Amino acid sequence: MRMARLLLAIALAAPAFVAVTANPAAAAEAPQVRQIGEEKAANVAIAGKAAGHMIHEPGSSYIKVHMRLSPDAHVTVSNPSGTEVHTYHGTKQTGDSDVTLHGRKGFAALSIDGDTAVVKRHAGEVHIDGYWRGFREDEMIGIQSVCSTDARRDVVCYQTSHPTEYARSRAVAKLLIGGGGSCTTWRVGNTNRMLTNKHCFSTQAAVQSSEMQFNYQCATCGGNNPGAGTKVSGAQLIKVSTGGSGELDYTLYSVNNFAAIQGFGTLYLETRAPRAGERIYIPGHGDGRPKRLSIFEDTQNGAVCTVRNAAINSWNMSYSCDTSGGNSGSPVLSANHRVLALHHLGGCPNNQGARMHLIYQQIATLIDNNG
Repeated sequence: MRMARLLLAIALAAPAFVAVTANPAAAAEAPQVRQIGEEKAANVAIAGKAAGHMIHEPGSSYIKVHMRLSPDAHVTVSNPSGTEVHTYHGTKQTGDSDVTLHGRKGFAALSIDGDTAVVKRHAGEVHIDGYWRGFREDEMIGIQSVCSTDARRDVVCYQTSHPTEYARSRAVAKLLIGGGGSCTTWRVGNTNRMLTNKHCFSTQAAVQSSEMQFNYQCATCGGNNPGAGTKVSGAQLIKVSTGGSGELDYTLYSVNNFAAIQGFGTLYLETRAPRAGERIYIPGHGDGRPKRLSIFEDTQNGAVCTVRNAAINSWNMSYSCDTSGGNSGSPVLSANHRVLALHHLGGCPNNQGARMHLIYQQIATLIDNNG
């Protein structure tokens, strides 16, 4: 089987991460979407006797292919080993994978983890008109809201010592926005509802162009060995907060193929105000990386993360629990394992989350918060 190979070498400068150290006078950083990838143009037609096409970007973290299909087309997009496969037809059929929509003809397949995507034509005609590739490790740049020592660890590190925290984190997913941006998102309540930040996305078009990756986490503690997990696409925008990104800053939405993610569980909301000094923890996808948990402030089995200021302003509470770009939208959970705040602002020692009881007052009729 002959396949065309696309090899593109990219040389980019690699500025180091800047750590934000504890400074009582430090203000929260303006929230922004973490960029973890870029879109690239392509013009590849696969028809006739052509079997397919391979997109290879050395060292990239993912490949997400945009294409147009003839009505009789049948195509698969996979990694080289075939352990991650997404199937599509020109006329949608039962069992086809989710797609994302990007404001032009055609659709994007769900992303393929790793630096190579194999587009295999089984019937009809396929035209690839672009793709996104995830940045290499040396291309990642951003500000970490890490207060003193970064105490985050892979979620699996806590599977035995903190089984409930580990279990609750399963409802948390990586949010790939439009192919190149990243935040954190999570299931809320018993129905098809998801929460993230308004500054991550806030329009129907953005919801439809994004995908949610559940179970993207390392298999062993410190192993750097995540699986692709389960990916679904955004469906409907339901409600967006009013005001700026420093206020409640939430987006409530639904996903396609909801049945595929129900097994990961869900999170419920605290309906009370937070209390200064109470214990918290934060699962999330900082920097678009496999899921990590912030349970301790600086040292494992040392001081736990707590609420620093229960009402630092009209909307937010503050804490110094470690986060970084891409943690936007992470749930901040209480010792009762309910969501106390929605993380969205970084800047030690006052990383901030929108107080969830205020958000709950606005979305209570739109979710099922466990009765």
